[in-house]
Amino acid sequence: MASLGVLLIILGCGAYQYFKGSIFKAVTTIVITTISSAAAFGFFEILADYFISKGSESKYPALVPWAQPLCFALLFVLVFAILQTVAMQLSKLSVDFGQLPERIGRPILGVFLGLVLSGLLLTVLAMAPLPNKYPYQRFDDRQPKSDSPTKALLNVDGLATGWFSLMSRGSFGAIRKPTSFAAAHPSFLDELYLNRHSDSDEVTLIAKEGSIDVARKQGVWYAPATGLSDSEGKVITSQPGHTLVVVRLTILRNALKDAGKFTPAQLRLVCVSREAAQAKVAPKAKNAYPIGYFSGASQITEKKLSEVITITRSDFPGNEVRKDIDFVFNVPSDYTPIALQFKQNCILQIPKPVSSEQAPPASPFVEKAEVRTSSSLSDNDSSSSTTNPDSSNVSSRPDVGRRVVERLTTGGNIDETE
Repeated sequence: MASLGVLLIILGCGAYQYFKGSIFKAVTTIVITTISSAAAFGFFEILADYFISKGSESKYPALVPWAQPLCFALLFVLVFAILQTVAMQLSKLSVDFGQLPERIGRPILGVFLGLVLSGLLLTVLAMAPLPNKYPYQRFDDRQPKSDSPTKALLNVDGLATGWFSLMSRGSFGAIRKPTSFAAAHPSFLDELYLNRHSDSDEVTLIAKEGSIDVARKQGVWYAPATGLSDSEGKVITSQPGHTLVVVRLTILRNALKDAGKFTPAQLRLVCVSREAAQAKVAPKAKNAYPIGYFSGASQITEKKLSEVITITRSDFPGNEVRKDIDFVFNVPSDYTPIALQFKQNCILQIPKPVSSEQAPPASPFVEKAEVRTSSSLSDNDSSSSTTNPDSSNVSSRPDVGRRVVERLTTGGNIDETE
């Protein structure tokens, strides 16, 4: 379906420019489209955050999940209309490059314009809360792998997001005050599709800023190289060329509406190249996704990217308002984590990882659904009482509700003082 749509847009733009356009008009339209998309990419998150922060208090709460695609489209159309009007007023006289150049140049430029427009359309649709297979199935439905995406015809959406990532590293970096889009969203399309890759319709795609937190002290650390195992006793080690990094994610009780149900695919650790950071150049960035979380002192419960993790109010005993979960990530050895993204719209700057010797004791987490299952099996076998998750490891932390990070990198430097 997506391939057919891309093909129709490309052919339509090529045919229109051939029969009705001109080289001058085609070039002007391409330039205006480029500037309009840069404005949309640069500011849609800022504009959408205003509406997302209203949440259920918004006048139109049903539109909140659509905030990002609608704001992107609004910015693009508004800037395009203004620039197109100005261009028409400044170029009232026709410009003709001759019959042969016009016949050759117009369809070629039209095809290129079609590539850009179809890429932008697919990107906007990927932001929307649509079923995972629309506009196309980017990841396997049952076993999604973050490093094995399926691309659209001619990778038109990759072209649309890739060129702005390139621009944001250079002179257009200031458009994001001055966060590089490439650093904030290393694989933007993969983020969008994995964010909505879930087995449950109850998982929201957007979270308000402040829904999660990461402690500034001992909030991130390197896992020990040995001694870790899964629930079946199988040894867990890092992938070749990678290091296991643990991030203590804090879920806030007053944010359960946004953060109570999520998948590992909605939790992204943004990592930048150490070499680029030390050289003070625009850093290369990658996303890392969790392989699971600590359910014991040295035990890790592994999770697929699409599995739903559920936090309920019963996970907050007494007057506790914070629930800590230690997520484990496979991070390339030559990269260092700088930020944690949660769903759409929520991003936190994180401290520099400390060594495993300086790491705090694990904060085991066992989902209530898992506890009930294990208790039911125990009742059938030995009529034992219901098992309850250990709440003694739930820690209370004073640093609540940090704002959304507006600056992940400063000239490519990483803050080494934390």
